[in-house]
Amino acid sequence: MTSAEFISPTQLKEEFQIEGITETSVLRYFETLNAGEFEETAALFAVDGVMRPPFESDILGTDAIAAYLKQEGQNIKAYPSTGIAETLGTGEIQIQVTGKAQTSWCSVNVLWLFILNQQRQIFYTRIKLLASPQELLSLRRENQ
Repeated sequence: MTSAEFISPTQLKEEFQIEGITETSVLRYFETLNAGEFEETAALFAVDGVMRPPFESDILGTDAIAAYLKQEGQNIKAYPSTGIAETLGTGEIQIQVTGKAQTSWCSVNVLWLFILNQQRQIFYTRIKLLASPQELLSLRRENQ
């Protein structure tokens, strides 16, 4: 038997690679989100972390983020492709990731903006749909 025939359960998990990004918390964000492990996704945030989904107000705190993801994230898959990371003057890290999000009824280009605190926890994330207003309106009409 070759070593390639021995595959551990952890290797079976989808490993995310985002060009330009090595921050574990951001990679785990996408892994856990796509696996439907919303408690684990929320645990990547700082206790006072904030998530800003499209068309929503800020969601504050890990419990609220987990509850939101359980309600809204069931049929969403994220496909991040490339990212840029920069260290801010405060020691925080800002990461921008572009890719696609797939729902049961559409696929749309997305920009995820993350700010990691000095402990590498997600302090803030904003999910921004990269579509024209006309495209967004047609998506809403198709869904109704």
